[in-house]
Amino acid sequence: MQLKWQKTFAIIFSGQIFSILTSSMVQFSVIWHLTQTTGSASVLMIAGLAGFLPQAILGPFIGVWLDRWNRKLTMIIADSAIAFFSLILGLYFFFGEPSLAFVYVILMIRSAASAFHAPAFQAAIPLMAPEDQLTRVAGWQQMVYSFSSVIGPALGIAVYSATSLGAVLFLDVAGALIANVMLLFVKIHQPKPEAAQAPSFFKEFKLGWNAFIKVKPIVVITIATAIFSIGFMPLATLFPFMTLSHFGRGGYSASLIEAIFGIGMIAGGVLLSVVASKWKDITYMCLSLAMIGLTCVLSGVISKEAFVLFVIVSFFMGAAAPFFNGPYMAMIQRAFEPSMLGRVISLVTSVMMLSSPIGLALAGPIVDKYGVQVWFFWSGIVIILTSAVIFALFQRMRVELPEVSEG
Repeated sequence: MQLKWQKTFAIIFSGQIFSILTSSMVQFSVIWHLTQTTGSASVLMIAGLAGFLPQAILGPFIGVWLDRWNRKLTMIIADSAIAFFSLILGLYFFFGEPSLAFVYVILMIRSAASAFHAPAFQAAIPLMAPEDQLTRVAGWQQMVYSFSSVIGPALGIAVYSATSLGAVLFLDVAGALIANVMLLFVKIHQPKPEAAQAPSFFKEFKLGWNAFIKVKPIVVITIATAIFSIGFMPLATLFPFMTLSHFGRGGYSASLIEAIFGIGMIAGGVLLSVVASKWKDITYMCLSLAMIGLTCVLSGVISKEAFVLFVIVSFFMGAAAPFFNGPYMAMIQRAFEPSMLGRVISLVTSVMMLSSPIGLALAGPIVDKYGVQVWFFWSGIVIILTSAVIFALFQRMRVELPEVSEG
């Protein structure tokens, strides 16, 4: 039995790594293209908003449909839609330079499709893996994402420099096709609906919301994630800008930082999969936030001549990330019934996505006026304080719901 579920995830992740890898190539290449051609933090923030806002707006409602629909088929259709609009944007770049407005529109459409794909995947995991292995599976998933974030920027900048952004987008289409083919070889059981009565969208939405707010530890962590996202999510867009504006370096140095961050995430994901049951999930999460906050503060005070130190700091920042993301999702997957997971996961994802545009909207003008290091420094302070508050709150709540926070 154990070998069977492990084989299922091996097939899924072997396909997803191609899709995630090519998406990572596209993400970095688009950001670098906008950084190089506009030199404006505000343009980057608008692009970030285009990538986050549709997921944030659609997320709370998508969960109802995810719990009705076949989750494997939803993943395949969503990935195919992302690939189709990558193809359209790639053709525009192949024949000329599209307007910024057109790029923003395509990013928004891709984001809307992603709003279906990611929650469907997360909601499907407990249907395939034993409950006591969910944190370990989360570690594996983090390794897949981390590997892609290591190789993706380097490959993206190489293909972009040698050919064009259009060629990178065409590769994203191929990655999605491979992922979908691999999904065809696995079986994902659908959870049974709550009742046989005629479906009511708003009633099902309310059931998901009520289930979510009853689990106070998850609510607390979700609020903390929103605060964390306001400070940290803009950094994903600002890393190349930091390399260009503060250190005065080019695309390969920017891709190096992305790769080092990803190598750190791989190391963190491996370590999480090994020590997954040693401590409580909340302990890993608080330590993760403290480390991320500290590395952000260090990045905010580093000198222009200390690029090597920035590389080292980026490694530890990346290594800390899986210890928050993995346990957080495992807590959610353990705390709710499979038939409710689509709604709950889409809700918590939306909270993060809604907070990200707030951070992006704040970061653009602040970085343009005061410099990129200011955002790194103060986001680090906020993240450290968030870690301390979460730890204190869970010390008070652990008697109330200890089973949710167990590792």
